Amino acid sequence: MSDLLLRGPLGLVIGVDEVGRGPLAGPVIAAAVVLGRDAPAGLDDSKKLSAKRRAVLEAGIRQSCRWALGVVEADEIDRINIFAATMKAMTLAVASLCEGLGEAPGEVLIDGNMTPQGRVPAWRWPARAIVGGDGIDPCISAASIIAKQHRDRVMCQWAERYPHYGWERNAGYGTREHLEALRRHGPASIHRRSFAPVAKLDLLD
Repeated sequence: MSDLLLRGPLGLVIGVDEVGRGPLAGPVIAAAVVLGRDAPAGLDDSKKLSAKRRAVLEAGIRQSCRWALGVVEADEIDRINIFAATMKAMTLAVASLCEGLGEAPGEVLIDGNMTPQGRVPAWRWPARAIVGGDGIDPCISAASIIAKQHRDRVMCQWAERYPHYGWERNAGYGTREHLEALRRHGPASIHRRSFAPVAKLDLLD
């Protein structure tokens, strides 16, 4: 499929975005994507798209592009902090994608203002941060869609085990419903105990 992938002047371009920095529960997940020549039109920041449109675009990205995920779970987030966990998730995603591609990218474009370069020892690719990149560059947009769709499914699966918190609706973010359930039922196994609302409850135990 390598001949069907889009290439820039420097070679393959990987787009990276993450989802799950802010929630009180669940993993932080990064996606890395190389666009295919038949990538779907209309790629945009996942937050600007309806759930129905995201689902359609995700199917198209999975079919026509190459992609990989990096996942860091809540217990590790508590150990190393959310920033380090986000950088690690990005590194895991790009490493997995490069392994599958069998070649290194010419450039990795990352949504935001920081990259893992110089922060994660395993990071070894040229990287460029783009503020608002998920709404500017299609390969980052594709990564934002893949990451969000995957994380939403993960949180829906956890909601079946822990139905109190409404994770199928709030994806682990600190909504009123979620915070009330936290006070009533206490933290679940995937709550981030280093995050203030959860940490406060632990102090009350």
